Amino acid sequence: MYHNNDSFIFNLKFVPLYNNHLFLMKKSEATRLTILQKAFELIYVKGFQTTSIDEIIATTQVTKGAFFYHFKTKDEMGLAIINELMKPNFRRSFIESLQNNKNPLDNIYEIIYNLLMETDFLKVEYGCPTSNFVQQMAPWHTAFTQALHELSKEWENAFSESIEKGKEAGIIKKEVNAREVSVFVISGYWGVRNLGKVENSKEVYLVYLKGLKSYFNTLQ
Repeated sequence: MYHNNDSFIFNLKFVPLYNNHLFLMKKSEATRLTILQKAFELIYVKGFQTTSIDEIIATTQVTKGAFFYHFKTKDEMGLAIINELMKPNFRRSFIESLQNNKNPLDNIYEIIYNLLMETDFLKVEYGCPTSNFVQQMAPWHTAFTQALHELSKEWENAFSESIEKGKEAGIIKKEVNAREVSVFVISGYWGVRNLGKVENSKEVYLVYLKGLKSYFNTLQ
């Protein structure tokens, strides 16, 4: 009922989404984007706090001068990853996938399924990039907290709006609280990503997905 291998695929690896447009950019813009892309991949594996600027420079193969031309500090670069990569990719991948005329619960389930089971870039041992940023930076850095809050609210609002449309169409029960469902799904996703890191296994993902499907069935 919910999963179709040929349906929505969420592409979190930003390089393919942007490289086709690099020729349209100025050299400095392309360099900035390359730094952000490569730094994101490195930070996802190693963590933000433990990744040094020297490691990022070595990975991107840009000069130290080029790095500091674009970013005065590592924190500034981290914020740019959220605002210039993660947010636009979210809008392109999540929001567009929710615009079709399918059952919104099917759409949401497919998003979560593909994030957990189909997206090769997201590794069970490294968890969720957004959740990782929240855990590593939000408690100590106000600007990160604000940027991550905006990103999570976009996710929540996209799900809530889709659920409200499902209620209007008679697909979802009128009494269902859209925000409650959205928060439940997102918090469950972040939580099961952390469990997956601890267990280093996708088996716990399947348990969550089974429960999510059962929960969605009660909302119709």
